Amino acid sequence: MHILITVNAAWNVINFRRSLIEAFISDGHTVAVLAPPDASVSVMEDLKLLGCRFIPLKMDREGLNPIKNFALISRMKKAFHEERPDVVFSYTIKNNIFGSLAAAKLGIPFVPNITGLGTAFLSGRFLQKISVYLYRYAFQRNRIIFFQNHDDKNFFLNHKIITNQQVRLVPGSGIDLNHFKPTNYPSDHEETIFLMIARIIRDKGVIEYVETAREIKSKFPNARFQVLGCIDTANRSAIDAKIVKSWVNEGIIEYLGISDDVRPHISRSHCVVLPSYREGAPRTLIEGASMARPIIASDVPGCREVVENSKTGYLCKARNKNDLIRCVKDFMSLQHEEKALMGRLGREKMVRSYDDTIIKQAYRNILEIDLVSYFKRPLLEKKNY
Repeated sequence: MHILITVNAAWNVINFRRSLIEAFISDGHTVAVLAPPDASVSVMEDLKLLGCRFIPLKMDREGLNPIKNFALISRMKKAFHEERPDVVFSYTIKNNIFGSLAAAKLGIPFVPNITGLGTAFLSGRFLQKISVYLYRYAFQRNRIIFFQNHDDKNFFLNHKIITNQQVRLVPGSGIDLNHFKPTNYPSDHEETIFLMIARIIRDKGVIEYVETAREIKSKFPNARFQVLGCIDTANRSAIDAKIVKSWVNEGIIEYLGISDDVRPHISRSHCVVLPSYREGAPRTLIEGASMARPIIASDVPGCREVVENSKTGYLCKARNKNDLIRCVKDFMSLQHEEKALMGRLGREKMVRSYDDTIIKQAYRNILEIDLVSYFKRPLLEKKNY
C-alpha cells in the first residue's frame, strides 16, 4: 500500500515514528512524509535513509484560525491528490484538523493521532471553544482516531467531538526497548542530577522547575538541575533565550542545548523531571523510565499514566512549585537502593505497557483489517480521486 504520513515537523518523524516507518517498509508498503522541511541536514538525510520520500509542506505551526489556514488546506489537498495514498496517518494539531478537512474532500481514509491537546487548551476558554468546534467539524468523517491517554479521549467524548466508535487507544508513540536500555544507576554520594528534557516553554513547567532548583540548591549545593531541549520561540508560552542565559549565569540550572541522542544524558542522571501542564504521552518520561530512571512529573493527563506515584516516581500538583519542591526533597531523602528500585519498577512498567510493538500492531490492524471493513477500500481497488 501507499502510506502518507503528515506532521508539523520533519524531526518529529525521526524522533517518534522511526520504528513505525521501518515496520511499514519491512511489510512491503511505500511511505511518504508530508511535513515542513527541517533546518537540520541530518534529519533530512535520516528520512532518506529510512527509505521514505519527503514532500515539503509550507505551514505555520502556530494558530488555528481557519481563514488563515485555508491555504494550508488547499496545499494538503493538492499533495493528497498528487500522491493518491491508500491512507493518511496524521500527527500534531494542525495536521490533524486541516488534514482531515482536505482528505474528506477527496474521500481518502484519514487516521489522526491525538498526541496532546496543546497550548490552545491551556490558554483560556475562548481558544478552547474554538478548538473544540474545529475538532468536531473536522473529525466528523474520520472512522478511526487514535488517542494516547484516557483523559484526552474522555475530553473529546464528553464534549461530543467524537463518538466512542471512533476511538482507538494506544500507549503514546511506543518505545524501542532495545534502543532505550536500562543502565546502571549512578552513585549519588557526591551529587544528585535532575534532568528535564523539554522545549523551553512555560507550558512544560520550566518556571516551576527553575524555582524548585533555586530553592533546593540553597539547601543542597550538591544537587544539579539540567535542562535539555530547544528554545521554541514560535510557541505562545516561549521563554526568551536571555532569561535562560541569566539562569545559567546565576548557577541555578545547566542548559545542555539540544541533542540527537538523549540516552547519555539520561544515563548520567538520577531522576528525570517534567512538571508539564498537560501532555499526550510524554516521550521524555517514557524514555527515562525505559532506562530505569525514577520520574518526577505533574499529576496531569499523560504524565499520570506513565508514573505510578511513590512506586516509579512522584506526582506533584501542576503549576505548583511548592509541591514540586516537596517531591524533589522526598526523592533526595531516599536511600540509593530505593531510588534504583524506583527506576527498575519504571522499566518494568514500560515493558508491560509501552513497547512499540503495540503501536506497530495497532497501525497494521488499520492496513490489514480496517481499510477493508470500515473504509471498504481493498488493497487492489483502483483509486479514482
